Amino acid sequence: MIARDLITDSVAPLNTSDSGALALGMMDEYRVSHLPIVNNHDFLGLISDADIFALNAFDDPIGNHMLTLSGAYVMESQPVYEVIQTFSNLKLTVMPVLDEKKQYLGVITLANLVHHIAKITSIDAKGGIIVLEINDKDYSLSQICQIVEANDATVLSSYITSFPESTKLEVTLKINRLDIGSILQTFNRYGYQVISSYSNKDAYSETIQQRFDALMNYLNI
Repeated sequence: MIARDLITDSVAPLNTSDSGALALGMMDEYRVSHLPIVNNHDFLGLISDADIFALNAFDDPIGNHMLTLSGAYVMESQPVYEVIQTFSNLKLTVMPVLDEKKQYLGVITLANLVHHIAKITSIDAKGGIIVLEINDKDYSLSQICQIVEANDATVLSSYITSFPESTKLEVTLKINRLDIGSILQTFNRYGYQVISSYSNKDAYSETIQQRFDALMNYLNI
């Protein structure tokens, strides 16, 4: 999945002739704190609600003012993980996407990105979760998958959490089965340290769904 696949058509860009008041109204409607400014297909930059309030000239065209986020964008061919990293680094609510000629194609909203992350990580799929602690030199995804598959199960998704000044990794696995007892036993037999697991169908699935729904409601999906 690349940036182009994440573009939403639900957010319109601003023009340089639009006023700060109009921009704030659009931000409120879209539930975002940033909007792109576009001249035809030329991307000029992002403006934030903080920028507009700092100007204290709500009726002036936004094109009359300097933009603090002129370099905030991703290219259409960048993978989703780079999009996530750029969102995180710049702390944005929308991310402009440009083509190879640096022409504006559209935006990715933070809310839409969360939806796609949920698909990538199979968050809405029923199954158990296993969290392993592994020395970084011992990490082998192929071996981990073999252990899961030997128990007639499949790894739906996995991700690694590393820690500064530590050789330990936390590997989180989403498994396509709620009955993961035999998988846990096999991991223990192979010397893996299982630090947590979740497999109770009623409690776990309901809790995860409630948390996901709460996040979607917060983002006004």
